[in-house]
Amino acid sequence: MVVGSSPEEMLAAGFRQVGKNFPVFIDPKTGDEYALARKEIKTGPGHDGFSFEFSPDITLEEDLLRRDLIINAMAMDGDQLIDPYGGVKDLEDKILRHVSEHFAEDPLRVLRVARFAALLDDFTIHPDTMSLMKKITRSGELKDLTPERVYMEMERAMAYPTPVRFFEVLSECEALKILFPELENLKGVAQTEKYHPEGDAWIHTMLVLQGACTLSENPAVRFSCLMHDFGKGVTPKEILPKHTAHEINGLPLIRDFCSRYRFPNKTRDLALKVCEYHLLSHKTFELKASTILNLFTKINCFRDEEVLDNFLLCCQADDLGKLSKSYPQAEYLRRCFDSLKMLDLKELTKGLDGSQAKEKIAQARIKILKNIPK
Repeated sequence: MVVGSSPEEMLAAGFRQVGKNFPVFIDPKTGDEYALARKEIKTGPGHDGFSFEFSPDITLEEDLLRRDLIINAMAMDGDQLIDPYGGVKDLEDKILRHVSEHFAEDPLRVLRVARFAALLDDFTIHPDTMSLMKKITRSGELKDLTPERVYMEMERAMAYPTPVRFFEVLSECEALKILFPELENLKGVAQTEKYHPEGDAWIHTMLVLQGACTLSENPAVRFSCLMHDFGKGVTPKEILPKHTAHEINGLPLIRDFCSRYRFPNKTRDLALKVCEYHLLSHKTFELKASTILNLFTKINCFRDEEVLDNFLLCCQADDLGKLSKSYPQAEYLRRCFDSLKMLDLKELTKGLDGSQAKEKIAQARIKILKNIPK
């Protein structure tokens, strides 16, 4: 950050400007970025509804006053720490607290605080900051955030060890129902106690997500676990605690969710497979050989073996969300698939046309699966 200068002076000194509304200056020799101290003026709704003022008279303290959290409103000048608002103390006390009332002008800060809570899971959000987050939610400005920015914050949070905190904080500040109604609709939804001693569908989903974090860092796996029971949020109340066909009812919700927030196709496709077929995985030891083969075919793991690994990780996480300790189905299904890979398909289908070859392969695979002990 540069204090006491102007865009004209930076350009005259040979720096290259990038960006228009908020100019950043690049040192052509080192590639380092330099930004002028600035003030922000609220001019419209949303995260981008600001104009910026740059002046040699703007102080470092004035610039830091516009930051989101006090722990982010510190600077270093050489070896000197500049901490005008008490960031060090908040770090020591493990508090996420807004710097000023200007916090409420930017709706993106609701998501940023939730993300910091996921990163710093032992920090607490100051009550006054939570009040401002609720104020932002109730203002309606969350709807002005672009899908790309919402997804970016969510994706970052999902990479942290405890992304559950991200969604819990959004729930607490009433933003969950605005941004992610598919998750809000799971709260308080009863499940069959025999299979779900952990509680309602919202609690189960958060446990599954946390379980996924212990198994994989793959964002597609974590997101698929988050979405796997969306269908329970639309189960008719008269049939609760049963959730008949929830794995089918969840598919259009996942498609809409992924379309709304511009998810990568690979993540969406895995989420759809997990939603539709996770119950089959749980029932592995009850399935016929032909059904197991059909499962492998439906999730398309013969073309992409990684899909099976990710699918089974999600199913295992789902089981962890029921407070289970082990998931032998995963080991068995992997063993089945490994056995099927041993088939010499070229030799098996030599001289056969397409339909004959397909039938021959299916028969050989079923024969193998029938002989794998459970």
